[in-house]
Amino acid sequence: MISKNFYLVEKNPPIAWVYLNRPHKKNAMNPSAWNDSPAIFEDLDKDPDIRAIIVAGKGPCFSAGIDLMGMIPELPELMDNGQKGGIKWKLISRIKKLQDAISCIEWCRKPVIAAIHGHCIGAGLDMATACDIRICSEDALFSLREAAVGFVADVGVLQRIPAIVGQGHARELAYTARDISAQRAKEILLVNDVHENQEILMKKAEELALEISENSPLAVQASKDVLNYGVGKSVEDGLKYVASMSANIIPSNDLMEAFTAFAEKRKPKFTGT
Repeated sequence: MISKNFYLVEKNPPIAWVYLNRPHKKNAMNPSAWNDSPAIFEDLDKDPDIRAIIVAGKGPCFSAGIDLMGMIPELPELMDNGQKGGIKWKLISRIKKLQDAISCIEWCRKPVIAAIHGHCIGAGLDMATACDIRICSEDALFSLREAAVGFVADVGVLQRIPAIVGQGHARELAYTARDISAQRAKEILLVNDVHENQEILMKKAEELALEISENSPLAVQASKDVLNYGVGKSVEDGLKYVASMSANIIPSNDLMEAFTAFAEKRKPKFTGT
């Protein structure tokens, strides 16, 4: 078990749990949330024993969003009344750092499941949309909240959510800043499944992660890479890329093991080599 201030990381191979662990503040994302995540997901990416990751929140919810007051010292440019060119230039680099703190989930080669209960608002939704799969409990509540507080969502949700729910639903969420229920989230495909309560949600998240972990790590991670590359690309571009990817990972010990297991009528034991 590793505590990284905002995050609590538990490795139970082949699964790792990454908990947002600031329950007394509804997991509002403070400087530690943004500063620590790249190293956490880089470590999980490199760990050969980890094949799937679950991101979840401790306490009453997944995340109530950015801790705006806590982040002001990290973003002094926001309070500069002058707002000259040099100040803007510095602010862009700080926004890029915040973007990387979310994008690192997407960059991680291991599949990441978001198990969401309670509020998933603002930056929490940014984080959830960077995950590969989202499931939630019936009490989950989602909101792309930024328009209600006077700024544009700028760390990834506007780039990712249209590919998940489509442009119409994405724009409705962004323009209205309204809360939507777990059931509505499922209707628009923001989440794959809705479970009765948090306890069942966590159990189902673990079952899903284990199911993924039973497959060839090479094939699963290559699939994530190809799917990520394909967003916004033409089918032709995607076909060229996947041809190269396929050629790069074949042959493999995993492929030979699949053939052998089939011939021997047993379950394959993949090593990711």
